[in-house]
Amino acid sequence: MKTGLIYLALLAGQMHTLQDKPVVHLRPNQDFIPNEYGGDLVELLNSPTVIQLPTHPPAVDAHGKPWAVDVENSGPNSVTVVGRAGFSVQVRMGQVAHIKFTATGYSNVQQ
Repeated sequence: MKTGLIYLALLAGQMHTLQDKPVVHLRPNQDFIPNEYGGDLVELLNSPTVIQLPTHPPAVDAHGKPWAVDVENSGPNSVTVVGRAGFSVQVRMGQVAHIKFTATGYSNVQQ
């Protein structure tokens, strides 16, 4: 019994360290990510198949870090995240895309 509780405590601790970003959810049928979601983990569930990134995101998010967003697709279908200058990344169910914005535009950063 004690061993089981120790494993649960370790698992809970690991999950907490993985969630270092605020998690936000798009409203049903919302097909864009607002500027203020910069720095957050955006979870998609039953979202449209195409999601727009901000056309003119700020250079930094609310925490003073370069504007970036993590997009997690919880399903059930693949989602394409698009931005200006032809940026496009497909996020399959269960995947997370880390998208950052710089002076040259959007890029998908592999983690």
